[in-house]
Amino acid sequence: MILSALRGITANKLRSVLTLLGVMIGVASVILLLAVGNGSAQTVNSAISQLGTNTLTVRPSGGGGATGTVGAKKITTTVGEQIQAAKLGHVREVIPQVAGSLTVASTTASETSISVIGTTPAYFTVGTNSIATGSAFTAADVTNSTKDAVIGTTLAGELFPSGSALGQQVTVGGTPLTIVGILAQQGSVGFTDPNSVIIAPISRIQASFTGYGAVSSLTVEAKNADAVAAAQGEVEVILNQLLGITDTANEPYTIINQGSLLQTAATSAASFTVLLGAVAAISLLVGGIGVTNVMLVSVTERTREIGIRKALGATRGAILGQFLVEAATLTLLGGVLGVITALIGAQLPFNGTQPVVLSYSIPLALGVSVGIGVFFGVYPAARAAAMRPIQALRAI
Repeated sequence: MILSALRGITANKLRSVLTLLGVMIGVASVILLLAVGNGSAQTVNSAISQLGTNTLTVRPSGGGGATGTVGAKKITTTVGEQIQAAKLGHVREVIPQVAGSLTVASTTASETSISVIGTTPAYFTVGTNSIATGSAFTAADVTNSTKDAVIGTTLAGELFPSGSALGQQVTVGGTPLTIVGILAQQGSVGFTDPNSVIIAPISRIQASFTGYGAVSSLTVEAKNADAVAAAQGEVEVILNQLLGITDTANEPYTIINQGSLLQTAATSAASFTVLLGAVAAISLLVGGIGVTNVMLVSVTERTREIGIRKALGATRGAILGQFLVEAATLTLLGGVLGVITALIGAQLPFNGTQPVVLSYSIPLALGVSVGIGVFFGVYPAARAAAMRPIQALRAI
């Protein structure tokens, strides 16, 4: 039966190759698109995890507007210091940050719209904000508003393409700063490059650019990942006390829980992966319809063969089985070629994302392709098996 099926497939090579191609594209699409979705999910989850799943971010919003005011009160560095001084049971560190977008220039190059962050030395102990070369500025530098800075690797390469940025001087919005450290390389997600940044003592950035008003955010580090929820409750209570907030429904700030953000991102990524798989499955379905077309044509062309086989004693089941095996063989071969194509394609980045093949996608795609071959081959096979020998032998 298998040999008869192979002879039937090779009887019209071009038609069989085109059918194989349709199934191959469908299988490769399913595996590759699932791999792209999985790779994107892992990239996003990794980036959020690097921010620290034991951190909270407090940003001015709501009733306080962009400056986080309630009456005359704002979320300032003083508020951050008061939270730190309160020695909350689940909070390890409170790190204030001010931020802006400025032009940064060296003697040979200039870059516009660069993220400039003012913060404290504790910033370099959270997430992946570590120093690769040189050192971070110190608490004394913050006290004295020194003109020292740490630079990201991308920006360092752009401003100093022929040498190290360490010890060099750059001008930030007209203010000269000396590079004392270079950040370790960080993964990039979205449109913002975390390696194109310059970080300086918060007092210096406030004195030169932002003023001493509200901060852009407070990063709160919990003592461990399990303490994040408790730390969030403690921070919310003390913030309301410090800012004199009585209406908790109109708080002038937002607390972002990185752990919750990670969970939300994981859920969204899973939905995205399923959507990509569903879209790819359509091409596999189209390939299955192509199998039906090929098998119907094959039945028509081989009417006399079917009549002769029946006249020689071939049963209805034998005829049915032969054509089903032909359909399954076509889709199996196409599926194997699709898997090989997908595995090769998964080695190449897709729009900046490295696809990660899901272990279950290969047997799933192969199983579905063979199942589609059998499903779409049933009608042509049943039509062949139902032929009456005399009628089939009369066919020209």
